[in-house]
Amino acid sequence: MSALLEARGVSKAYPFRGRSVDILSGVDFSARAGQLTAIVGHSGTGKSTLLHILGLLTTPDLGGVVVDGTDTAGLGDGRLADLRREKLGFVFQSYNLLPQHSALRNTLIPSVRRGKEAQDRARLLLERVGLGERVDHRPAQLSGGEQQRVALARALVNDPPVILADEPTGNLDGESERRLLALLLELAREGRAVVVVTHNPAVSEAADRVYRIADGRMQGPDEQRAEGPDERRAAGPDEQRAAGPRLRKEDSR
Repeated sequence: MSALLEARGVSKAYPFRGRSVDILSGVDFSARAGQLTAIVGHSGTGKSTLLHILGLLTTPDLGGVVVDGTDTAGLGDGRLADLRREKLGFVFQSYNLLPQHSALRNTLIPSVRRGKEAQDRARLLLERVGLGERVDHRPAQLSGGEQQRVALARALVNDPPVILADEPTGNLDGESERRLLALLLELAREGRAVVVVTHNPAVSEAADRVYRIADGRMQGPDEQRAEGPDERRAAGPDEQRAAGPRLRKEDSR
């Protein structure tokens, strides 16, 4: 399977109280077509910073990002905006819906289509995520799970090959979480690269590939597979839940 999104040697630091604090150090990452890839790690380890870099929202200090074969190093703001609009769909934990607009209008906001074509596609997407009867509802009239599904429809409106989701199940109840995860897996099976930053063991266990990040450094699936049972037992409970099931599934292929 081909990589639709790659990070190569990405490093990022931020100033803090007069000194520079490393957030990411030489991170390599790839997300493949047809797979759901999870990035797991404790709070403050650089997961969201990496997702923002992968989404071309933040520029790395070192290294670069390749989106669907396009090396983004040195590209101007206009070209980066085009790549975000055409190649990347974003889903965030806080939904980021505009409260004054309907589900349909929120879905349409990033659309490159216009008129009836755009409206028809937005309606089809809302039907797909189970909100065909909620198109005229505003966010305040929707549950958290429904709002997140509107956000997913919005991410799909331009049919991007890559979906980036930052803790998309973090504010959802169990049933809404299962429904959203099923949709994300479905999108991956259609040939997209779906990348999810998560604390949720259910997401990492369902993922095709799992990256673990700690202290700004990334451990990829191949490195995890190389670990022996003793090393995995030595990991904390969160890391065991994130890595163990996927190791067993991948090793059985």
